[in-house]
Parts: sequence; structure tokens; C-alpha cells
Amino acid sequence: MDNKYDVLQKYFGHTSFRQGQEELIDSLLGGKDVVGVMPTGAGKSMCYQIPALLLPGVTLVISPLISLMRDQVITLVQAGVPAAYINSSLTYPQYLTVMERLRNGAYKLVYAAPERLEREDFRSVVHSLEVPLIAVDEAHCVSQWGQDFRPGYLKIAEFIESFEKRPTVGAFTATATDNVRSDIISLLKMNDPFCMTTGFDRPNLFFSVASPPSKEAKLLALVKERSLLSGIIYCSTRNNVEEVCDMLNENGCSAVRYHAGLSEDERRRSQESFVYDRVRVMVATNAFGMGIDKSNVSYVIHYNMPKDLESYYQEAGRAGRDGSEADCIILYSPHDVRIANFLIDNSDSRLEYPERMQEELRQRDRLRLKYMTYYCTTTDCLRSFLLRYFGERGTGACGKCSNCLSNYADEDITVDAQKVLSCIVRMRRGYGVKMICDVLRGSSNERVRQQDFDKLSTYGLMKGYSESRVRSIISALISKELLYQTDGEYPILTLTQRSAAVLKGELKVKTKVLKSAEKSKRRPQSAGDTELYERLKALRKKLADKESVPAYVVFSDAVLRDIADSKPGDRRAFAAINGVGQRKLEKYSELFIEEIRLFEEAKTKS
Repeated sequence: MDNKYDVLQKYFGHTSFRQGQEELIDSLLGGKDVVGVMPTGAGKSMCYQIPALLLPGVTLVISPLISLMRDQVITLVQAGVPAAYINSSLTYPQYLTVMERLRNGAYKLVYAAPERLEREDFRSVVHSLEVPLIAVDEAHCVSQWGQDFRPGYLKIAEFIESFEKRPTVGAFTATATDNVRSDIISLLKMNDPFCMTTGFDRPNLFFSVASPPSKEAKLLALVKERSLLSGIIYCSTRNNVEEVCDMLNENGCSAVRYHAGLSEDERRRSQESFVYDRVRVMVATNAFGMGIDKSNVSYVIHYNMPKDLESYYQEAGRAGRDGSEADCIILYSPHDVRIANFLIDNSDSRLEYPERMQEELRQRDRLRLKYMTYYCTTTDCLRSFLLRYFGERGTGACGKCSNCLSNYADEDITVDAQKVLSCIVRMRRGYGVKMICDVLRGSSNERVRQQDFDKLSTYGLMKGYSESRVRSIISALISKELLYQTDGEYPILTLTQRSAAVLKGELKVKTKVLKSAEKSKRRPQSAGDTELYERLKALRKKLADKESVPAYVVFSDAVLRDIADSKPGDRRAFAAINGVGQRKLEKYSELFIEEIRLFEEAKTKS
């Protein structure tokens, strides 16, 4: 009889577990509920897939998106695991076939959307089966305080309790603060669960924030540098998606688009073109991504700043899922903050809630937006900032983010801080950053003259400064709690209790300023960009096309690079490669070994 190590090797091609996996698997096998908070790419799905293969009966996986189910089932079937999904993408005859096979015990894992749990025909079948385990994927969707709340998740607890013998419950997510984790436990009515948070750090990801004069020019340069790599570009609005996608295509970078305003058919075609590597660039709103199991995304660029760090880390985490080096870049401008505030104040996703709760949720979103803005304007280590936000100890200087690889120096800005604070005092009531910049820089625009601000003693005090320089000083004062910025679509600046000490000269203000640009050059497009690697990629694509699956389902880029590096000459050597399970060994090893042999032979002759 197989044990957990046999299953790990046989179906997934690994000889050891990653951090946290074994403890979660053991708990589920022992009949104990679990909550697993693990970053994208850390192997959450194996934590319930391995128990499913060892437990009797069928395991149900509750998943929010069709694409998530489809990708995971394709990968499982390729590995030799009997699995299926039940969702609206099935035709009625397909649905009847899956239900009949489910009734007859043909599957070990079945994926379903939370809405499916209310269907009487579905309940009737699963209640007739042995269901030892229910896994809830993207479990943060159960919490109204989470960034992806889905009301259908609130029905899961009742479904679990409807079984004569309650199944063990596993809840998994990549991003959950303490409050969201508590919500998961409470709303799913979990029984004293074993909780495992493995850490949010993704060492293979390079984090970067840039504030370029032209976002379009910077984005085009970044994409062209990565022309051989797959990447996602996130935009905050549908209009931005359209404009960015058109701009890239007009400049020779083939891209597809994805947002909720497109027809279902176009969204499906765009997603398939990207997943199957027919097009390398996806331009999308956050409607795209959750559940996309594409392992070879090498960069994620946010054309607009996201609305919160939870969303950002989840979206950025779609890069480098196979462990390869990947880039996570934000192109930031202050205008992004105004867009985000507008979206918070005009969201129709909360209209079903009482007005009081709607306002509570808006206040929560504004607080999250502040931390997102701080991330984009800090001069400290970006990785440490993220880790601290999610409740972990920062790494200090990680040496692998744009701030750590840039040359910053301490600068005393006490005098400039006094100019800014004095100006705000003399303007008598709160104004936004733009107006304060205009007054300090001596602008002659009509709004300044109408308010008689051109007659203030602080008018033009920073005439020789650029607007971005004044804004950076104001951002530093906000981050040091020497200024307070209100929430809402039109935030204003007010002094804090600590401001007086600066004005009186009792408190010095220092900040870090950039002395030179990033010292590091971009990494090579792929560590495996060799002639053999390209030949193996071509073989992989041929096999994937023949089987109508994405190329990464055959082998991920990371596994393919290991094959190219180690050049296995027989099945035993091929089996030793991390990520090659029994089914793939039998299906593909001889083909890849032969391709390596032909390559070595040709190289010898030349």
C-alpha cells in the first residue's frame, strides 16, 4: 500500500516535502481540520491532493473559478490521477457523464464551485458516496474582510454539516491576515484546526517600483527586454487595458486582453492563447488570474498601483510559480491613488450590504490603500515591507529589490519640511497635495489666485523644485506621521501632533534620497536559453499540441532546464529529476532522452 512519500514520488515526481506540507498532510490524514496559509507556488494543492489519494472514497475540492478547476484537473490527469470538475463549462451530456462516473466511484478528486453545493442532484450523489475530506481552495473568499469575498462561500459550512458523517475540512489560501484567518475558521465552522502559515517570502521574486516620466515608454521597454518570456500586465480599468494592449500590439509586442467587459468567448480565447503560449503577454484587470496555474509566467507588471497589498501580493505571486527567477514591477504615479480612491468610493460590489457595513468596508479599503501607497513610495527594502505587513519579521536589506539595489543616502530635509508644514498652516484649511505643491512652487494658475494663495508668505518658497520633488518630501512627511492624509476620493493634508516639534526646530527630519539608479542589470531572459534547452522546448510544445494541453503541463520550465542541465542518458537518471513522476517518466522519458542523444551526436560531428 502506498504511503505519502510513495504518492509524492509517483504522481508529482518529488522526493521530499516543502515547508509545511508534511504537517498539513499528516493532520488531514489523521482526521484533523487544517488551515494552510502558503504563498503562491509553495505547493498548497498537494496538501489536499496527497491525502485524497491515500484516503478512501472521493475528496471534494471547492474552488471559485472555472479556470482554476480546469488547470488543476488537466495537470492531475496528466500525472495519472483520476479527477474531474463540475461547472458551467460542461455541456449537459458531459455533466451527466461526469455525474454518472462520480456515482460509480471513478474519481479520487472532484472540483466544484460553491454555488454547485446547493444543487439537489449534486447533493444527492455526493451524499451517497464516502467523502472523507473537503478542501476549500482560495479560502479567503469566505471572509467579507478579504480582498475577494464571494457570498457563495458562506454556504459551504451548511453543506459540510449536511453529511451524516462530517468530512475533515482543509482550508487553503495564499494571502490571509490574522483577521481573515479567524473568519475562515469561524465561517467554515472548523473544529479546532491545525493552522500552518509557512511564510510569505518568495525568494525567487525580484520586487521593483518605478515612477517613470512616461509609463507607456517604460512598459514598452520592459516588455521588449522580455520578448521571449511570458508576462502579465495588470491595469486598474478596462480603458487602460484596451489602451495598453493596443499600444503593445502597435509596437510589435503581441498581446491579448482580458476584462469583465469583454464577451465570454473573447475572454476564453485570450486566456487560452496566453496559457498555451500562442501569445506571451496578457493585459488584464484583476478579473484575470485567480486560479490560473500557468507555471512559466516570468514577470508581472502593474501598470497602475493596486488597491491593496493583499491583491498585489496575490497578483504578483503569479510570476515564478515553478521556482524560476521572476520580476514583479509596479509603475507608480500619484494619479493611481486618485483612481484607487474613486474605485473604492464607487464600487457596486457592496450594494447588497447595509449602509453602515458599506462604510466600514470603504474605511477598511482606504486604510489598505494607504499601506499600498507607502509601499510604492518607501525607500526601505520592499521585501521587508511586504513581510512586515503580513505579520512576519522583515529581512532587513534583501539585496533583491529595486530599493536595495539602488544607491540611497540620508538627507536632512528639516528646512524643506518646515516650508511644507508652514504653508499648510497658512492655507488655514486642508487642501490636497496638488494645491500645496502649486502654492509652494509659485504656480500662477487660476485656483491659486482665486484663493489669494499667491499672497501668502510661503508662496513660491520652493520655486526651483520640481513637482515630483515636492511630492516626495510630502510623502516622506506622511510616512513619518508628520502629516496626515485623509481618506476619500479627494484626500487632504493636515498637521499631526508631531508637526509642531518640526516647526519649532526641536525635531530633525531625515529621509533617504536616490543618488544613482539601480546598480543591477536585468537578469538574462532564461538561465536555460541554450541550444539544447530550445530543442527540448520545441519537443515539449509538439507533445503538448498533440495532447491539447499547455506546454507547462508536460514539464514546467524549471524541470525542462534541469533536464537540459543534467542531460539524463537513461530512465534511471531521468527519474532522478525533481518533478518527474511515474506517469510522465513512462510517457516522455524515452522521447527526451533520444532528443538529448541526437543533440550530443550532432555536437560531436560539428
